[in-house]
Amino acid sequence: MSSPPNFRKAKLSAMSLAKVGNPVKNEPFQVSQTLCRFKDEEAELLTHCFLKSFRALEVHHLDHHTSVENNELFGYAASIFDDNETLLEQGANIARHLRSRSNHPNIKSGDLCVALINNIGMAGETVQAISIVKSESKVPFLQISEREGDLVLTTEQGIYPDKIDKGCLIINHGRADGFSVYLFDKGGGGTHFWIRDFVGAKPVTNDDFLTRRYGELCTAFAEKGLPEDTPQEERMQVASRAMNYLNESEQFDLDEFESTALEEPERIEQFKSFKEDYEEERGETLTESFTVSKKEAKKAESKLKSRMKLDVGVNMQFSSGFIHEAERFLERGYDEEKQMEFVKIWYHKEL
Repeated sequence: MSSPPNFRKAKLSAMSLAKVGNPVKNEPFQVSQTLCRFKDEEAELLTHCFLKSFRALEVHHLDHHTSVENNELFGYAASIFDDNETLLEQGANIARHLRSRSNHPNIKSGDLCVALINNIGMAGETVQAISIVKSESKVPFLQISEREGDLVLTTEQGIYPDKIDKGCLIINHGRADGFSVYLFDKGGGGTHFWIRDFVGAKPVTNDDFLTRRYGELCTAFAEKGLPEDTPQEERMQVASRAMNYLNESEQFDLDEFESTALEEPERIEQFKSFKEDYEEERGETLTESFTVSKKEAKKAESKLKSRMKLDVGVNMQFSSGFIHEAERFLERGYDEEKQMEFVKIWYHKEL
């Protein structure tokens, strides 16, 4: 189980800047000629801005199909960690690398910040990190200032920390494995260029990761992988049995999971097909045997909620507790006189 980074004592040291346009559209490219350095109050504020989006993310490693040393970001980051004075040079290289990967017409231009941050806590050590963030949109803001003895209102365009579109945090820990890396892409990015093409990272496939992925896979299968005419309560029960298996088993075994949680041969085949598509879409193959992370199994179960949306304007939401008992408390039927479906729910009292 990997420990998350501790940002409590983190402090921004310096930053390089760049404007990275899309080369396909002949948009401009520019890098800063000097490093940005900040006073203590500014550094404290900016440290928070450049780290807040990296909390509670999956850990990745930088990767390359030959050797991690051939990953471009690995080389740039290693140079900065080995010699902080190279931040300006390597920040420019990172910007050029991003531009070289921005060769799809849908990739937006944006402002790139490459910040060196000190005092990151990681696995009992205090280490440095490099925060790479890209903002693809400007946010208008108002500023009241004094001019010639009077107050004037001006409008500016700037980067809003909560609206930063893409980020990559490389922590100087586990260098031999490709560092500890945390990523986000709020725009989704159908081209996958940020994580795959620019960063070149893969998730760390530990027990936490595998438990979380199988929880997501089973929930997605119940929602999207069953035949369209499958009743909602049946979908809920499929997801519930899958979560029960994760929570009650110490070791995950795919064959045992299929026979225990899915049972029916037809449903097992449906799951196998859905799993193949899921793995192909994500570009990762899930291990079929691992030690279940109880922490992640509980998280998956807590997210197990389902809705039944009816065409008469009723929208019912069911908690995980109800889903486990759906067979006792919910009945579906058809009224011949009204020529309509109905749902009947038993309960003790209103809350």
